[in-house]
Amino acid sequence: QVQLVESGGGLVQPGGSLRVSCVASGSIFTIYTMAWYRQAPGKQRELVAIITSTGSTMYVDSVKGRFTISRDNAKNTVYLQMNSLKPEDTAVYYCNDRHGDLSWGQGTQVTVSS
Repeated sequence: QVQLVESGGGLVQPGGSLRVSCVASGSIFTIYTMAWYRQAPGKQRELVAIITSTGSTMYVDSVKGRFTISRDNAKNTVYLQMNSLKPEDTAVYYCNDRHGDLSWGQGTQVTVSS
């Protein structure tokens, strides 16, 4: 079973940047369409960005032009580069496959605050 470990979160000021990473165990990682999700306090988990096995990407409107999802299949890792961060981006960030069918990791906390 694929296990996911997210890292790279932290506290950043509005307008700042942060890159979060997700390492997946298992050699079948390369066939998955992977995604980043986030969950803010008191809100449901939402899909933020998707990347297919061949590198095609899709973003939710609220992060378009600010966030970039990428993957390194050789390292079984998916990244989310976040620029021009806003306070409303504050959330725990998780990775999973496109349908959220893998076991969820612990997530990584991103806090945008001055």
